[in-house]
Amino acid sequence: MAQGSRKFKAQRPGVAKKHQHHKQKGPKKGGRIIAAKKVQIVQQQHLKKGLEVAIRNKIEQEVTQKASLSLHKPLNVVKGSQVKTKTGSSSK
Repeated sequence: MAQGSRKFKAQRPGVAKKHQHHKQKGPKKGGRIIAAKKVQIVQQQHLKKGLEVAIRNKIEQEVTQKASLSLHKPLNVVKGSQVKTKTGSSSK
């Protein structure tokens, strides 16, 4: 008879091991947006976001207009690919 304890636990042949899912330790990546409790601050944030979008669109429109005037052939602006959601509708 063998002396000492077994080093490895015996396994049946053909039995697959179960893989464990490991959760990420520590804080998650990316920025965090904490909602404001005051209604006035929420409205200010909403207005600021709308102004940023409007300014960005206006700048883009001006740049494309200047670029199309300086070129000798017409400029075609190509939009980025649209991402499809689970429901099948597309969003930008």
